[in-house]
Amino acid sequence: MIDVPPGQVRLTDRRTRRTWSVELAPYRLAAFPVTRQLYAEITGRRTAAAPDSRLPVESVSWWDAVRFCNALSRRDGLAPAYELPTDAGTGTDAHADADRCEDGQDGQDIEWDESADGYRLPTEAEWEHACRAGTPGPRYGPLDEIAWYRGNSQDRVHAVGGRLPNPWGLHDMLGNVWEWCWDTYDPEVYGTYRVLRGGGWFDEHWSCRASVRRRSHPTFRVDDVGFRVARSRGV
Repeated sequence: MIDVPPGQVRLTDRRTRRTWSVELAPYRLAAFPVTRQLYAEITGRRTAAAPDSRLPVESVSWWDAVRFCNALSRRDGLAPAYELPTDAGTGTDAHADADRCEDGQDGQDIEWDESADGYRLPTEAEWEHACRAGTPGPRYGPLDEIAWYRGNSQDRVHAVGGRLPNPWGLHDMLGNVWEWCWDTYDPEVYGTYRVLRGGGWFDEHWSCRASVRRRSHPTFRVDDVGFRVARSRGV
């Protein structure tokens, strides 16, 4: 996990032309997206037949991601960050538990215990602050050096850490797989749809920028969407 300093980030939504600022306390963020190997170790489930354990996990829903966070927290002896409406408390099969919870659920009943020291999804403000890593432009370096995207990916996902990190040591913040964030995208228009950040291996260069926001329903599983975990500091 990388220690991310406090700061302020200014978020922008192109559709609504709205901008807003968020003050952030220090937190920790994983240097890489969650890999297939780690996901399989924690959940007992594999999401693809490809054997490369360093590939980022993909085709996971937002529900899968929050379930994984709680299961990983339990394994490491930490307090789970999320209170789920039908949480059995075992954490032994996050993928199957998520399937059961998704039946008639859209994520709005999940509560985030901000006092917990366990793993969680980053907020989108935390994600963008960490992605920029103090740099002023839309990207933290030349795109071909830092990201897998349509121009260099050969239309496939790649192992994590294969491109240069940003100045704070975070890899694959742009490209490779989109990453789930905690936040809802626009509740008045899209209901419980959650925020995606970062761009993916199939996206053109304009989607791989620190400010780009996209969305998906919390139960959808898409082949270029994964996640990375965060932890609060000082709790």
